[in-house]
Amino acid sequence: MDLGIRGKVAMVAAGSKGLGRAAALALAAEGCAVSVCGRSKASLDAVKAELEALGVPVLVVVADVAKAEDLLHWHQATEAALGPVDILITNTGGPKAAIFAELSDADWAAGVDSTLMNVVRMSRLVLPGMRARQWGRLIHITSLVAKQPYPLLTISSTLRAGLSGLTRTLALETARDGVTVNALLPGHVMTDRQTHLAEVKAAADHITVAEHFARTAAAIPMGRIGRPEEIGAVIAFLCSAPASYLTGQSLLVDGGLVQGTF
Repeated sequence: MDLGIRGKVAMVAAGSKGLGRAAALALAAEGCAVSVCGRSKASLDAVKAELEALGVPVLVVVADVAKAEDLLHWHQATEAALGPVDILITNTGGPKAAIFAELSDADWAAGVDSTLMNVVRMSRLVLPGMRARQWGRLIHITSLVAKQPYPLLTISSTLRAGLSGLTRTLALETARDGVTVNALLPGHVMTDRQTHLAEVKAAADHITVAEHFARTAAAIPMGRIGRPEEIGAVIAFLCSAPASYLTGQSLLVDGGLVQGTF
């Protein structure tokens, strides 16, 4: 299937590892020029080589998505090197994993900056140009906890639900301008963040990390942990021309784990 996005310019936040890397590779495979930011130059250099092997223009920029000035620099560098941005994938590190009673005001403030406000800032940078050109795709990578909260992820559960609200309001505001805005809610996918959470939960339950992953997989209807490339493939479709009538959605990609009707 031709997704109709060859030659589009995509920005992928925190795209040197995990789900961001998977999204960047999926978009590059469809012929998009890709700009990736991340905090580690070594990781960025590695993903740059992978992306360039797919034969597309690539830019990597060292930036912390929690810092407004870094996001502005990344956006300016992208448009200078690759042209106006057509696709934005917002992807952020997860906030502190802890129950409510263990969280301080500082933890909440850091979570807002690293999980919510950076998405607001990134969207603000690209939307005016997309609306003027009458074409754009925004995909917010969040989490299944937006629909099924989890006590150990109190901050994430709260803010990811807020991002679903932002997704819907931005979709309503930009729909007539040819811009679609959707959120993708991954379930358990094998990334560094998943491993970190497994270590935290395993320690709390006095079991090994391997035992935790076995229990987690057993609770998923598909019987396994997801692969990053499976998330990347869905993101590529949401960015595509055939997905032009799909907007304002918070789409679970979780192997059937969340079993609510809506």
